[in-house]
Amino acid sequence: MLKSLLKKIMKPIAIQFKPQLEMVAQAECALSRKWVANSHKRLKWIQWALPPQPEHFDHQIDLFHQFMDHRSSYWTERGVFGSLALKGGKVLELACGDGFNARNFYSLRSMAVVACDFDPSALKIAKAKNSAPNVTYLLADIRTDMPQGTFENIVWDAAIEHFTPAEIETLLGEMKMRLTPDGILSGYTLVDNQTGEKQLTHHEYEFRDKEDLRRFFLPHFKNVTVFETVFPDRHNLYFWASDGPVPFAKDWQFALS
Repeated sequence: MLKSLLKKIMKPIAIQFKPQLEMVAQAECALSRKWVANSHKRLKWIQWALPPQPEHFDHQIDLFHQFMDHRSSYWTERGVFGSLALKGGKVLELACGDGFNARNFYSLRSMAVVACDFDPSALKIAKAKNSAPNVTYLLADIRTDMPQGTFENIVWDAAIEHFTPAEIETLLGEMKMRLTPDGILSGYTLVDNQTGEKQLTHHEYEFRDKEDLRRFFLPHFKNVTVFETVFPDRHNLYFWASDGPVPFAKDWQFALS
């Protein structure tokens, strides 16, 4: 009650000095932005310039440093395109890394998100920076310990390239068993750089083009969509796979029939 009373008294005074208050707040924001951006720039250098390189990327570096510095939006695409496939029920995110998408894209539109990774350091970051009431983080190597259950969505972002073709085949079979009959598998990877060298040392198989990626899903799913986005420094591939409708198909629930 006292807080409400003080707010009522202070608001008319603040209105009189709005230009001055805004000027102070803008200066505070400018200083904060620069400090936070430089902090995350240093964090990126420590994590990626000094060996060994981590298995995951801290996307708060994108949020606070790289997005404003490079003006490249591709780091948001995974969450946006993955969200298009959400059905509102349970989600399984495989190789979740820092958990940025689990919290900021999937949790708000889903009943529950189970997010797993085999890297304890990634999960430590996820729990510290990207926790949410309906997100559960699990330590699991999906080759031997994929979480059990039935899910309306499975998300496999920036991870399929970390497995051999034989492992991909096996894992897709395991994912299919965990999806509801019309559940959707979605995810992201990138096109190889055609130099013969892997873009990251952790990668096992990098895809040549859309068709090279699509062929892995066709034995498992009736409906498969693979599409690409191209930036000056990156060539991205995205996929939706399901026995039911996928985003933008004629029978997709959000499409205009």
